[in-house]
Amino acid sequence: MPPCFRVIPLFLAGALATAPAAAQEYVVDLSQIDPAAILASAGDVLMRAPDAQIDALFQATHTAAQSPDDARLLCALFDPHADRSFESLAATANRLDAGSRERFAVALADIAASGLQNPRQPYDPAAAKQTLKSAGVTAMLLHDGFMVGMTTEGSDQASRDARCRSFGWMLDALADVPMAQRAAATRLMLSEGMAQLAPR
Repeated sequence: MPPCFRVIPLFLAGALATAPAAAQEYVVDLSQIDPAAILASAGDVLMRAPDAQIDALFQATHTAAQSPDDARLLCALFDPHADRSFESLAATANRLDAGSRERFAVALADIAASGLQNPRQPYDPAAAKQTLKSAGVTAMLLHDGFMVGMTTEGSDQASRDARCRSFGWMLDALADVPMAQRAAATRLMLSEGMAQLAPR
């Protein structure tokens, strides 16, 4: 059996580690996993995981973004220059509340397992960007201030809050598009972040 397949049980055991039984809280722990075994980069795994697994990560993100505290963590993750490696995704997941953390843990484990077993999935970045732009137009029509939040670059609290609001509105708009388009847009967000993808 190739090494990349042998790591799957280890990933599922390590990534879905739980706290003591009384607490029953999921913790994402990648410390026992050789990053090289995940095809050397999270990006390759994300491109190999089927749409359904990528969409599960989107759904986990969308649900978590309904909480103001979790939304702030997630919008920082989707900043264009943020680290979105598997380790960073797991670290962010571990800072979410218990329910969101469990959904992220399961989604990340499913992506890692399926990404190791499948060839690269069909992906058109131009079409994915168009999906994001269309969702951005929808959010802009529904919410005053969307474009201001998507294009602000300040590091002050007001700018960060504006970006987070627009991030949540973008997720709301994406939730209504077909799954294949939503999965492609999610791959693009994980690859490039959000801000520079806003409609101009």
